[in-house]
Amino acid sequence: QVQLVESGGGLVQAGASLRLSCAASGGTFGSYAMAWFRQAPGKEREFVATINRSGGNTYYVDSVKGRFTISRDNAKNTVYLQMESLKPEDTAVYYCAARRAVLIPVTQAEGSIDYWGQGTQVTVSS
Repeated sequence: QVQLVESGGGLVQAGASLRLSCAASGGTFGSYAMAWFRQAPGKEREFVATINRSGGNTYYVDSVKGRFTISRDNAKNTVYLQMESLKPEDTAVYYCAARRAVLIPVTQAEGSIDYWGQGTQVTVSS
């Protein structure tokens, strides 16, 4: 079993930056493709970004392209989400997710996930 623990959320003003971290334990981190999802109040959970096992390939939902960067440090068993130029519509609970595979399929991302973190709240005020 893999355990995922997110941190780094908080309350910020529009235009600010935050870096989310997700620490993994209980498995071989380098065997997992990783992703970030988010769920805003009253909305379904949505895919945000993914990174493959080696860290060489990333993919983002259009709404965060150019503002968010996903990265990973396999030596530290950690995946990050650097968020810049935050907007009120980025307000959500952000979830870290893992799939024991080379990559996470973007079109069926949520259904392919093997493990989820508990989430961290990000609130962006206008």
